Amino acid sequence: MTDSGRASLRPRVSVVIPVYNEDEGIVPCMERLLRDVLLPSEILLVHDTPDDTTLPHARQIAKNDNRVRTVLNTYGRGPAAAIRFGIDAARARVTVVTMADGCDDSRQIDELARLVERGVVVAAASRYMAGGQQVGGPRVKRTMSRWAGRTLYSFARIGTHDATNSFKAYDTEFVRRVGIESRTGFEIGLELTAKASRLRLPVAEIPTIWLDRQLGESRFDLGSVPPRLPALVPLRLWS
Repeated sequence: MTDSGRASLRPRVSVVIPVYNEDEGIVPCMERLLRDVLLPSEILLVHDTPDDTTLPHARQIAKNDNRVRTVLNTYGRGPAAAIRFGIDAARARVTVVTMADGCDDSRQIDELARLVERGVVVAAASRYMAGGQQVGGPRVKRTMSRWAGRTLYSFARIGTHDATNSFKAYDTEFVRRVGIESRTGFEIGLELTAKASRLRLPVAEIPTIWLDRQLGESRFDLGSVPPRLPALVPLRLWS
């Protein structure tokens, strides 16, 4: 099926990408996504301001592939607000969150989305399960993330070895019903995984190989602040 044919269908997966002044660096990321995501999809580039330097490049791509949309985040600045806004704007039953730095393996988006379609509410790409790997990145950050993931898996039994990874697929309606309290992007994946576990809803994971950004610097440092675990305990359940 052609790109235009896939785009004409109602999307099965909405890919949400928070962006901040990515400039031309967004181009190779989008080229990979548009090549690798084969399910009918929409790709939402969520930006905080109308003058974001990502936009001229993103809009040029969107002219040639109508799966791509740029959307202005009105929930406040920062990656957490952009992710919340993107999930609320998503049209598909499944939403996948990934970053614009190219560290995540976009070939796995379809596989993650299909897991949600089969009935899980959170499908995680895991660096720390058997077969997964993290290549590069600051050593301290890697150590803290790995420790948090293994501890939560072993003691909290939340269904994934890598609750802190932002690269996850969600049942869109599940996220809208439980809500997102986190105001730091790094915490969102952990919060939603913890909520699914507390509600005894299914969580699944697949191994992934995360590669540190090769060109430029990441605009969003989702791991600069450790997750505030106590803040994730209260749940707003739906009736």
